[in-house]
Order: sequence, then C-alpha cells, then structure tokens
Amino acid sequence: MKIRTSILSLSAIMMVAAIPARTNEKDIVDTAVAAGSFKTLVKLVKDAGLVEVLKSEGPFTVLAPTDAAFAKVPKAVLTKLAGNKALLKSVLTYHVISGKVLSTDLKEGSVKTVQGESVKINLHGGAFFNKSKVVKADILTSNGVIHVIDSVLLPPTVAAKL
Repeated sequence: MKIRTSILSLSAIMMVAAIPARTNEKDIVDTAVAAGSFKTLVKLVKDAGLVEVLKSEGPFTVLAPTDAAFAKVPKAVLTKLAGNKALLKSVLTYHVISGKVLSTDLKEGSVKTVQGESVKINLHGGAFFNKSKVVKADILTSNGVIHVIDSVLLPPTVAAKL
C-alpha cells in the first residue's frame, strides 16, 4: 500500500511539474496600462503609432521607464519628441529588444534594440541598460517581458539632435 501511495504521489508531482509556468494573459500594452505607473509611456506609444506593434505576437522585451523616469526628462526634450513622430518612434523603439530576455539571460556587453542601435548592459551593482537601472525585472506578459527602468534611454543618434 505504501508503494502504491508513493507512486501516486510521485505521479501527481510529475504532472504538476509538467505544467508550464503561467504568464500574464495581458500583452505588453495592456500590462503597462493596468500597472498605472506608465501613463506617459503609454501615451507616447499611442502618439507614435506603436500600440499595434506592441500588442502583436512578439516576443518583445520592453525597457519601460516609469512616469517618474519621464519626469526627469527636460520639458523641452519631451516637447521636441512630441512634435517629431520619427524622433519619438526612434526613442521608444530604443526601449525594445526583439525576443524575450529575462533578467537571468542578461550578460555584460551590449544588445541591439529594435531601433537599430545597441544598449550597453552592465551587471555591477544591479542590472543597468546604459545608465538606466532596472528597478523591477521580469514582468511576464502574453507577448514578452517588461523590465522597469528608472530613466529614459536616448539613442545616441537622437541625443545628438536634442
């Protein structure tokens, strides 16, 4: 009887282990909206016409600046970005990496963004993309992952124009 109970217990454990980890049923955009701390990012994504892209299958890794991060950006810079859809799109796509890159996948070096330029990854004293610190990692969505960062990333080619 003990052997049969052990086999049944082992079978139950194996069945539970075979169930994949559940990800959020919401996509990147809906997850950001629901969080409530990405209002500026969501507005800019809408203004740039990128909503449908970030709602597509992906997978994508989004380096998402919070509203507090956008508050650090000079108003003149935000105004210039808001008035130039191409520049805005360039800045926003610089926050996106193709594929699902979890924090456990990060390695020192650099990674190419959807915008085309690379961000530098530094893992000393935390995880950083360029000088933006990851304050919350691995928010799983139905089409990728979000890493919350504490400042807005500017691609070098855009920064030179601002």
